[in-house]
Amino acid sequence: MHDLASFEASLADDSPPGGMSRPLVALWHLAKGDWERAHGVAQEDEADRECAWVHAHLHRVEGDLGNAGYWYRRAGRPVATGDLAAERRAIAAELLERGLSSSGREDFPGHCYGVDATSLPSRCG
Repeated sequence: MHDLASFEASLADDSPPGGMSRPLVALWHLAKGDWERAHGVAQEDEADRECAWVHAHLHRVEGDLGNAGYWYRRAGRPVATGDLAAERRAIAAELLERGLSSSGREDFPGHCYGVDATSLPSRCG
């Protein structure tokens, strides 16, 4: 799955496609209306910046803006204030565009989490 259209088409299925990264799986469950499951998936790797970003979005959806702010800071992202559905789609589109594999690492050698891998050697391999 490499684009937002295929991600959104997969919402017609009963389960998320295999090989999808944890943050995308969380967004998939959210888009299907299962906030609890999405939250559980996002919490599985609290050290991951993309999971933190999705976690922040989930707390915005919940209306817990203080908690959302904490997770946006953990993700290194500005606090979002716009439309929730548009933010969910933007997060999914960015993660898909970067080609995140199921491990959460980008599929492009020398890069991890959108930065040069040499700046994050413990996260890239």
